[in-house]
Amino acid sequence: MVRLLSNDDVATVLDLEALLPVVAEAFRKQGAGAVERPERPHFPVGTGLDPEDPDEPLGTGLVMPAYVHGDDHYATKLVGVHEGNPEHGLPTVHAQVVLTQAATGLPAAYMDGTLVTSARTGCIGGLAARELATGPVSLGVLGAGTQARWQTRAIAAATDLRSVRIYSPSDSRERCAADLRAQLDADVAAVDSPTAAVEGANVVVTATTATEPVFPPAALAPGVVVVAVGAYTAETQELAPGTFERAARVFADVPEEVAGIGDALDAGLEASDMRPFSDVLAGEAGRESDQEILVVESVGTAVLDAAAGGHLLERAEAEDVGTEFEL
Repeated sequence: MVRLLSNDDVATVLDLEALLPVVAEAFRKQGAGAVERPERPHFPVGTGLDPEDPDEPLGTGLVMPAYVHGDDHYATKLVGVHEGNPEHGLPTVHAQVVLTQAATGLPAAYMDGTLVTSARTGCIGGLAARELATGPVSLGVLGAGTQARWQTRAIAAATDLRSVRIYSPSDSRERCAADLRAQLDADVAAVDSPTAAVEGANVVVTATTATEPVFPPAALAPGVVVVAVGAYTAETQELAPGTFERAARVFADVPEEVAGIGDALDAGLEASDMRPFSDVLAGEAGRESDQEILVVESVGTAVLDAAAGGHLLERAEAEDVGTEFEL
């Protein structure tokens, strides 16, 4: 039997406080080499569908497989990134996660992966803030979409979050601030410039689809940790070279892949210039003074999808959430 989990089903069993240690352990296993994580292909999709511009793709497809040694299931995530979707009232990123029994190869679950992706990515910001922030968190957020919300929620779940300042060039910043203000016990406000979001923050999150830097490096306060989760290709960029010049250390979820995104390419960073974020969670690296500026870059790793998906399936089975069917 295969368990089908809809978006609502995933929401029913999803709890950020419970997910944070699952993501942390997956990072530690990735750092120890106790995972299988093949290269993830990504490719343009939708070319030929737009009659007004038939040579241009409408989005990007990604396939992300992974297995964490010792887990009951391995995962394959199928992702679509379509930047024009918000114009149609649809999310920019949509995903499905397929779980397969590691011992037999039999299918185990098929779940909507959008919340899985959002929550496990949010946990990266939560863990980075927990491990590297200098005290109670004053958060500056660049971006006002789905991931901006999840980063903020996860940081609230992992730390003592006191204030949030959100900037986006559109009115979406006001909607984002209103949503988070209703959900969190923190002072949340929209601001009218990137500098206003960043100044005075000890944690800064960039969660955008930008192709050029989204804040001036000079606005960063000493001791800030910058968590960049939006750039994932050579064409996408959120951080200026000056941010890396001011940073004492750069951590990355997958240094070899982060070296190929716009942030690193523009700054001339190679994989050897970054430490795996797993080193932080293993206690092998971290903050060495309260004045250091630190950067955490994330392009996403399917290892987190495998771990999060397996965790959510266990909770769904225990609570009998979802629908079982036979293929």
